[in-house]
Amino acid sequence: MAEPSGPVRPARPHHKLTEDGRRVREVLTYSRRGSRFSAKQQQAWDAHHERWVIPDEVVDQPGFTFESWFGRKAPLIVEIGSGVGEATAALAATRREYDVLALEVWRPGVAETLGRLAEAEVDNVRLCSVDAVWSMEHLIGAGELAELWTFFPDPWHKKKHHKRRLVTPDFAALAASRLAPGGSWRLATDWADYAEQMAEVLDALPALDGGVVERWAERPVTKFERKGLAVGRVITDLAYRRTS
Repeated sequence: MAEPSGPVRPARPHHKLTEDGRRVREVLTYSRRGSRFSAKQQQAWDAHHERWVIPDEVVDQPGFTFESWFGRKAPLIVEIGSGVGEATAALAATRREYDVLALEVWRPGVAETLGRLAEAEVDNVRLCSVDAVWSMEHLIGAGELAELWTFFPDPWHKKKHHKRRLVTPDFAALAASRLAPGGSWRLATDWADYAEQMAEVLDALPALDGGVVERWAERPVTKFERKGLAVGRVITDLAYRRTS
C-alpha cells in the first residue's frame, strides 16, 4: 500500500530537540495534570476511544486530515480546552450538521467527555490531545473554521505567567485567519483582567468584529463555572465574527 502523500509537519511541542538531542524548552499555554482515570472514566475510554479519540502520533503522518476521522466533509468547529466535555456534548448535540474537534490535553477529561458523548448519543465530536496552538497552525487551513470556542482557558493569573495565556496577539491573528468569513469565535472567562486582555487583543484585529456580550444562553453552566461564581468571580462572555 502506498504511503500517504503530503508535507512533513514540524515537530509537535514536547518533541522538538536541539542539535545535540536535548528537548527544547517551550512556553506553552497549559501544564499537564495527573493522568489517572476513575473507574467510570476508564470504562468510557475503553468503550469509545478507538472511535472518537485521534491519537497524537497520527497527526504527524503526511496526508493526515480530520475529515478521515469524522468520515465525512462538514463545517468544522474547534473547541480549545474542552475539559470534561460538559459544554462539548451539549453544544455538539444541537449542531449535528457540524463536525466538532475538541482539543484537550488532560486525558481524564478526555475520557469523561467520551462518557458524556455516549450518554447524549453524540457522534459528531472527535477529541485530540495535541497542543492547540500547534494544531491551529499546522492542521487547520485558512478559512476552514465555522466556529471557534474558547471557554475558561487557563488564566495564568500570576503576572509572570501571563506570557502563557492563550489569547495573545499572535494567536488571535492565527485564529482569525482560520475562521471562514462570517465565522464566529466565542470566549468566556471568570478572570476580569483576562477578559480585558481578550477584548483588547481581539478588538485590535481588523478582520474581527465583536466584544463583550450577554452570557451565551446555549452554553451550559459547567461545574468549573459554578466554582468561579461561588467565590464571587464575574463571568465574562465575548463573541467576535470574522468580517473579511
